[in-house]
Amino acid sequence: MNKIQLELPLTHEAIKDLKAGDLVSLSGVLYTARDAAHKRLIAALEQGEPLPIELHNQTIYYAGPCPAPPGRPIGSAGPTTSGRMDAYTPRLLEQGLIAMIGKGMRTEAVVQSIVQHGAIYFGATGGAGALLAQRILQATVVAYADLGAEAIRKLVVEDFPVVVLIDSLGNNLYESGPAAWAEKPRD
Repeated sequence: MNKIQLELPLTHEAIKDLKAGDLVSLSGVLYTARDAAHKRLIAALEQGEPLPIELHNQTIYYAGPCPAPPGRPIGSAGPTTSGRMDAYTPRLLEQGLIAMIGKGMRTEAVVQSIVQHGAIYFGATGGAGALLAQRILQATVVAYADLGAEAIRKLVVEDFPVVVLIDSLGNNLYESGPAAWAEKPRD
C-alpha cells in the first residue's frame, strides 16, 4: 500500500480523491486545538469577533501537547478523542476548515457537514504521541496561551502519518473497516 504525500495547507482538489482507509503523510503547517479552544472560537464567532487564526483550507489537530523536553520543539503530541469537538465542528467547517486530525468516531451531524463542505477527517494513532512528536519540527502558541496545553499552536510538521477515517464523500472507515473484516473467509 502506497502512502500519499500531501502538502499543507490542503485544498479541495488535493483531498477529493482520498478514500477512507488511505494512508497519508502530511507536511507543512497545521494547528492544534482542543475543546476549550473550540469553545472560545465559537464564542468569538457568536460575538462577531475575528478568529485568532484563519481557518480557510486549514487543518486542526485535536491535541494538547506535553511540555517540550530539552532540545525539542514539543513534547508528546498524541490525538485526543474527536467527539469532544463534535458540537463545534460544523460551525468551523462553515468557516472554511478543511481537515481535522483526531481519533474516534464522529456524529452523523459532523459526517454530513464534512460532506457538505468537502472536508476530510484523518486519524492519528492514539498512544503514539511521543513518536508523532518526532514529526513536528516547530511549535508556536498563537492563541489562548492561558489555556496551557489546550492553547492553539501552529505546528510545522514533516511526514506526519495519518489515515483517512472519513473522506469528503462521507465514507467512514469505522463502518467499512469492520464490514470488510466480517466478510473475510475464516479457516
